[in-house]
Amino acid sequence: MLAFLATLEPERDASAKAIAWRLRRAARKLDTEVRRRLAPLGMELWELEILSGLRRAGGTLTVGELLDVAQLTSGAITNRVGRLERNGYVRRDVDPDDRRQVLVTLTASGLERQLQAVEANDVAEREVFAAIDPALQQQLAGDLRELLLAIEGPDPTAEAHGSVGA
Repeated sequence: MLAFLATLEPERDASAKAIAWRLRRAARKLDTEVRRRLAPLGMELWELEILSGLRRAGGTLTVGELLDVAQLTSGAITNRVGRLERNGYVRRDVDPDDRRQVLVTLTASGLERQLQAVEANDVAEREVFAAIDPALQQQLAGDLRELLLAIEGPDPTAEAHGSVGA
C-alpha cells in the first residue's frame, strides 16, 4: 500500500501514514491473537478490560469510573456489568457515602477469572512477539512510550503510582 502511494505522489511525505498503517496492522494482529486465546475460556476482550480495571483499582470502582476504564457508553457498561454480576464475577452496591453512586466490586470468582484472562493475554502477546529479538522489543517499547507521551502527554494517574505514564 505504501509503495503504491509513493508511485501516485512521490513528493509526498508518507511517514505519518506509514506509522499509522503499521500500528493498526500490529494492533489488529495482537487483538486477533488475544481474542483467539480468550475464546476457549468463553471470554471476550471487554471482560478482561473491565475485570483488570477493577483489579488495578484495588477491587472497586464506581460505574462512572468503569466508563473511563472500559471506554464504553453508559448503556454498554450497564449491560456488561450486569453480565459479569450474573456470572458472579462482580457485585454491585449502592455507595454508602453517596447513594447516587453504584459501586462495582470484583469478587473472588472475578479475580480468579481475571487471572485466567491475563495468562491467556500474556500467552498471546508472547506468541505475537516471539520472532522479535528481545533487544528490539525493548527498543520498540521505549519508542512507543515516547510516541504516546508525544501524542497524549503524561498519564495524570501515573504520577500517583510513581511513573510518567504511557
